[in-house]
Amino acid sequence: MSHPALYPVKLADEITRQLDQLADHLSQLPTPQAARVIARVLDPDAGILGSITHLVATGSMFAKDQAERGALPAEVWLALGRATNELRDISLDLDEHKATLQHVGSLPTTAAKPPAPAPLVVWRRR
Repeated sequence: MSHPALYPVKLADEITRQLDQLADHLSQLPTPQAARVIARVLDPDAGILGSITHLVATGSMFAKDQAERGALPAEVWLALGRATNELRDISLDLDEHKATLQHVGSLPTTAAKPPAPAPLVVWRRR
């Protein structure tokens, strides 16, 4: 029987491997399928980004507890807390574009007329 403490490490390694595999597939998908995958990944409630944010927030709670006990420096807890906040902000920024990604994902794979190129300089509000 394997040691129970090794399972989460193996799980993290497997998830990382699968994320790399997903990125490889994404780079080869037609536009509508890629847009659907991206929309799904970025979904703040049920997507990978939301799950990673939850994982980092859980790590932050762990680090806070350990910092209070003196087992970890407080800087570790603070860094994980900042990372959680940044991920939530990024998730909110990207959520604004969910409808666009879903629309592109619903288009047929072969469009009669290719879309017009768009300028890549966009003013961003904060």
